[in-house]
Amino acid sequence: MSLNYIWSGFFLVGFAAALAQWLLMGDTEIFKRIIEGTFDSARLGVMDIALPLAGVMTLWLGIMNIGEKAGIVNLLARVISPFFSRIFPEVPKNHPATGHMVMNFSANLLGLDNAATPFGLKAMESLQTLNSNKDEPSNAQIMFLVLHTSGLTLIPVAIMAQRAIQGAHDPSDIFIPCMIATYVATMAGIIGVAIRQRINLFNGVVMGWLGGITAFIGATVWYFTQYLARSEIEQVSKVVSNLVLIVVIAAFIIAALWKKVNVYEAFIEGAKGGIQTSITIIPYLVGMLVAISVIRNAGVLGFVINGLDWVVTQLGWNADFVPSLPTALMKPLSSSASKALMIDAMKTYGPDSFIGRLTCVFQGSADTTFYIVALYFGSVGIRKTRYAISCGLIADFAGVVAAILVSYAFFH
Repeated sequence: MSLNYIWSGFFLVGFAAALAQWLLMGDTEIFKRIIEGTFDSARLGVMDIALPLAGVMTLWLGIMNIGEKAGIVNLLARVISPFFSRIFPEVPKNHPATGHMVMNFSANLLGLDNAATPFGLKAMESLQTLNSNKDEPSNAQIMFLVLHTSGLTLIPVAIMAQRAIQGAHDPSDIFIPCMIATYVATMAGIIGVAIRQRINLFNGVVMGWLGGITAFIGATVWYFTQYLARSEIEQVSKVVSNLVLIVVIAAFIIAALWKKVNVYEAFIEGAKGGIQTSITIIPYLVGMLVAISVIRNAGVLGFVINGLDWVVTQLGWNADFVPSLPTALMKPLSSSASKALMIDAMKTYGPDSFIGRLTCVFQGSADTTFYIVALYFGSVGIRKTRYAISCGLIADFAGVVAAILVSYAFFH
């Protein structure tokens, strides 16, 4: 699938929906909202995302280069290469891309978005050096992107913080449901891509690693629920996440000094790519954000929600979850918009209501597929997505279904 068709489709569907609302409902302000939304999204892409990202990229690419010079990134690659060589068979053993992907996944796991994005963009750049067709993603790039969009996170600190701000009685009560939902999304993503790429997941190494990851996540849930008071979970999560980040930076610097690397020069050498990468992604980022804005402001999600409500009612199912679906549908398109919908749901229904909690679980169950595709593929000039978006959306869908089921079990 080409980004050309996705981008054009968003505009045409949005225009059709706006035209329908104008003709059928007499909404004369619809086109004004769409145009104002496009300008706001263009500004958002440059001023609120690309420019702040330039500073973060400059910092973390510099830190990453210190780690590479010190040999730590290669060490990580060697440690995890038995597993990665099975799910990324096109990536040579001990290739730097493996270390970059490990850093990205680790930062995501800890909820460190500011560090995860630079690591992820560096990983995509490294994988692009192995890509023979620079215009479309390799199998390894698709697997990496889908795993990234599944959004596996141990502790949803940002969501718990928002629940506390909204006055939730127990801000951390969505911790386990979020963990389960995002884990299901990640497993669905791995399986979906493995099927397309004919990767055998049923071998000792892969099953051992997946079993180990599952055990680690289970142990984390058990420890946090058995040994920490609910009020302590958020605070401990913040301390542990930031402590790990500081330890990583210190370890990189100490190892580099041990190997007699000029740490400052290594930092400057790596940091130089931060600004260039941020400039490169601006057109791709603005283009996708504007197209998503058209879909949102044209009321397409409203049509979809009404249709789903009718289907669920006709099937005789419990429809209590339907009012929370705008957050789930917006999440693959825009993180900021889905976050706004989550907050609005908590304000409207209450943070401790079923809808308020379910929207939070939706927010923590996956990442923003279309945004990540535009950001990561755009950073290396990839224009054709192949099956990356479809597999990413499968992971998103699995996360949404898991979020609904687990929220009914915990909160309904």
